[in-house]
Amino acid sequence: MGVAFDAPVISARINTDMASTHKKVIVRKTGRDSISGYVSPAKFVVDGKLELLNPAGKVILVDLAEVKSVDFVRDFNEAPSTGRKTFTSRPRTEGLWVRLRFADNDILEGLMANELTQVIPEGFLITPPDTRGNTQKIFVPKSALIELNVIAVIGRPEVRKKTAEDLRQERLFTEP
Repeated sequence: MGVAFDAPVISARINTDMASTHKKVIVRKTGRDSISGYVSPAKFVVDGKLELLNPAGKVILVDLAEVKSVDFVRDFNEAPSTGRKTFTSRPRTEGLWVRLRFADNDILEGLMANELTQVIPEGFLITPPDTRGNTQKIFVPKSALIELNVIAVIGRPEVRKKTAEDLRQERLFTEP
């Protein structure tokens, strides 16, 4: 004779706030020291603090007032410099070409998304001039900046629709 058991119902709660992957970052502090670790790209700023998972697996909260930049990097072992800090020519990628001036008078240029849905209140996410280098993106807290200038809006030229006034214009040359 067999005995029937009721199978337990297992429910799993999925936390959608935390992304399934973490990105490698180097946090550059205002005092010139830095911390390596991992952040969730979806939500790495919580209550004015940067939530960082260090390589040992411990969560560290760093106040944004102490942070100069959060560099999203390919590898921790590369040189700590961000490569080129300004563009050598006009960028080809769409976005806002910006120049940032930090509290220590350091200058950094980059590209920001020209979309309000990508702007977060704590700071700016920019793409650095040297995209082939170790640093892929840079998050800069607003508290670290003295000045942010938009140099140019780069994008596709929009096709201008002809208005009624344009249609009344007499054409001198006809197109075949």
